[in-house]
Amino acid sequence: MEQTMREQLLGLADAEYGKFSAALIPNINNIMGVRLPELRKLAKAIAKKDWRLFLKQAESEYFEEVMLQGMVIGYAQAEIEELLRYTAQFVPKIDNWSVCDSFCSGLKFTKANMEQVWSFLQPCLSSSREYDIRFGVVMLLHFYIEEAYISSVLQLLDGIKHEGYYVKMAVAWAVSICYIKFPEPTMAYLRSNTLDDFTYNKALQKVTESLRVDQETKKLIRSMKRK
Repeated sequence: MEQTMREQLLGLADAEYGKFSAALIPNINNIMGVRLPELRKLAKAIAKKDWRLFLKQAESEYFEEVMLQGMVIGYAQAEIEELLRYTAQFVPKIDNWSVCDSFCSGLKFTKANMEQVWSFLQPCLSSSREYDIRFGVVMLLHFYIEEAYISSVLQLLDGIKHEGYYVKMAVAWAVSICYIKFPEPTMAYLRSNTLDDFTYNKALQKVTESLRVDQETKKLIRSMKRK
């Protein structure tokens, strides 16, 4: 008899790794303990078969079951409209930073469809849900911190006003990447923005933690901290 997907995942689970992962992801108590490379291997295999049927029948009780669905969408081959429909169905299932960030990094189809994905992300960025917004922001930082988009990205980041910790951390992370890649426009932005103090200071901290920023610049950035 063929194993169900859940049985397959449980067979790959490592309880100790599960405990370690759970400690890194607050408020989550449904981790089996399957390592990401194992999930990726499984997702690639599913994406080569009837991945639509898999997504239709997939269960979402465990962290890994949700993570796997996100990975399959990233590996699936289809027209962009269809992939974005599956992405839209998946985003509401995101309830932690780990699934969010892993899903975003896998959506490589963005690179060939920049304008369409950009439009798709706009409602996420103006959502009231913490993880909708984090999804939008992490997508920006993976794919849109580019010459053609930098000023629009900074404008969008500045417009995000949400109290969620995982939104603020994502915005700070994105602003720091903007600075590392495009120091001049981002410095101008840092001197005049409407970020809350926590997000602004966190963005500065992330810049100073980067190995790609020289000591002189770090000193300047530290001096810009809001008291």
